[in-house]
Amino acid sequence: MEEEVSYESIKELFTEYLKKHNHRKTSERYAILEQIYSCEGHFNADALFNTMRAEYRVSRATVYNTLDLLQECKLIIKHQLGGQFAQYEKTFGSSTHHHLICTNCGNVKEFSDEQLRMSIQKRKFPRFHTSHYSLYIYGLCHKCKVALRNL
Repeated sequence: MEEEVSYESIKELFTEYLKKHNHRKTSERYAILEQIYSCEGHFNADALFNTMRAEYRVSRATVYNTLDLLQECKLIIKHQLGGQFAQYEKTFGSSTHHHLICTNCGNVKEFSDEQLRMSIQKRKFPRFHTSHYSLYIYGLCHKCKVALRNL
């Protein structure tokens, strides 16, 4: 669900945000940003930390603090999918999509539906201005449904 986007333009947005809010521009922060934007799909903070730790001297606190900064500047979004740990995904260059979440195994599948997206975007609410939305649909994935049926 990606639109073509250059890492340099993302890095530039992050740099401007850091400057504007008087945050340090560290190599660790940029390495975390690059790792996030080089991967596909959702990720959690611990998995990101373990990946980063293998190549960089980066602390768990640096990973979490950088995730907070990236959320603030709208380069990633945080999802609380079911009862799982928070998951994140990149937002810059991503097209609008929705999530199917298996309540048994926790698997997340993204899907797009243009008709659904347009319907939601056209929907007006009295005395409320919509800026964005998220849609999560919970149920059983095919694999879990088959496995539960065979119990």
